[in-house]
Amino acid sequence: MDDDNQIHVPPSFMAVYTDTRGRLTEKANDVRARYELCEDLAGHLVEHAQTLYHVQAPSETEILQRIHAGLCTAESGVAVAEATWIVTRLAELLVWQCPVLVPPQPESAANAARPPQAG
Repeated sequence: MDDDNQIHVPPSFMAVYTDTRGRLTEKANDVRARYELCEDLAGHLVEHAQTLYHVQAPSETEILQRIHAGLCTAESGVAVAEATWIVTRLAELLVWQCPVLVPPQPESAANAARPPQAG
């Protein structure tokens, strides 16, 4: 991203849009726009996560995993890789340990993995 734009996209986010050969899979302007969106979303989620921690008192890990699960849905408007980056960034902003973030399995895959019910 060598153009004159002053927004610095960190390598951690660039990795979301980089193939195995180190090439961007999207246009630089598109990656920059997605970065701005994801960074803003992480920043906005700080207060929400802190509120959950103080009101519901679940663990930091559970809060981050719940937020990740919500962001992994199609309705969130972000890709699964972006969701993982957002929650990792959120953990950094909160100075919380980031847990391993596993995207939820699609319903059809989860059902296929279950053995049939005896009836």
